[in-house]
Amino acid sequence: MKTSYIVIGVILFILFIGGCGCVSSYNSIVGLDQKAQSKWGTVQTDYQRRADLVPNLVATVKGVANFEKSTLVDVTNARARATSIQVDPTKLTPETIQKYQAAQGQLSSALSRLLVASERYPELKATDNFSALQAQLEGTENRIAVSRRDFNDAVQEYNTKVRSFPSNIMANMFGFGPKGYFQADAASANAPKVQF
Repeated sequence: MKTSYIVIGVILFILFIGGCGCVSSYNSIVGLDQKAQSKWGTVQTDYQRRADLVPNLVATVKGVANFEKSTLVDVTNARARATSIQVDPTKLTPETIQKYQAAQGQLSSALSRLLVASERYPELKATDNFSALQAQLEGTENRIAVSRRDFNDAVQEYNTKVRSFPSNIMANMFGFGPKGYFQADAASANAPKVQF
């Protein structure tokens, strides 16, 4: 009789420890998921800040110089595409991150062309508004780089947890899948050509 109580006690103790481990693993995955979603929110905020600066930049350029209309139209259209893509923070799959990144990359490219073209207009470069907006845009690009790196760090920590044993069992049971990373733009593989 005593041995049966001991066996039942040992089994209950093992189940209790296993249950505590499962709860701890689940809570850890949820915490990392929330951290990645929070970092994603920061990424979106920084990209929105950049998108909010674009109309002011375009208006300043229009007001000061007889600027190339195609460049301004490209910037405006790229901004519209970039702000139209909304990503659900609970569905940060590699595909959705890639789609979002592609739209933001188009805006980055259009802004780069605008700033390069503005070099040909000394009266534009001398405008205080343009200089201030350009400085804000540069600061925002730095913020974006930092927030993307922080997001990738949070995703790496989350993905490691959901793919590691034994937490991968809990992750699969509750539908936690891997999240996507921001990656370098394909265009960044080619070094820019500098000509004098």
